[in-house]
Amino acid sequence: MTTDTHPPAATDGKHPVTALAGPYGHPFHPILVTVPIGAWIASLVFDIVSRAGDDAATFAEGAYWLIGIGIVGALAAAIFGFLDLLAIPTGTRAFRTALVHMALNLAVVALFAVGFALRRSRLDEPDGTPIGVLGLSVVALALLGVSGWLGGMLTYRYGVRVVDDATQVDAGRT
Repeated sequence: MTTDTHPPAATDGKHPVTALAGPYGHPFHPILVTVPIGAWIASLVFDIVSRAGDDAATFAEGAYWLIGIGIVGALAAAIFGFLDLLAIPTGTRAFRTALVHMALNLAVVALFAVGFALRRSRLDEPDGTPIGVLGLSVVALALLGVSGWLGGMLTYRYGVRVVDDATQVDAGRT
């Protein structure tokens, strides 16, 4: 009895499942994640300035809009991240790591969405962003840091969506 199944090869997670995920060796997900990461870090800076500076309402509102931008950016990045997940063979450490990475990212987006909703009615507070909402952002960013570390592991340890060594060597030749 023969089967068509084979153990996952090291290169199975390197190729996109569709051209929409980005060409071989240049996935779109990593560049898209810079939008929510940057927006959310900037929102934390705005939150801190809203508590320490003179124009609390302006910085609190800026943080609010930066969080909204981050949520939209994260949803766009998630689409391409999911396409990359589909390229990883199930049952592998890389796949399990990718599932944890995805779950953490979904939790981060949920925390920022809750913070976004809580902020709407509190934009004009004279003391700036409420401490509880600011703390929610800190927790979400800490989880995002762990998720980013796992994303780096997927790339640099497991080589997900990274071109194989032979292609890298060939690209260096002139």
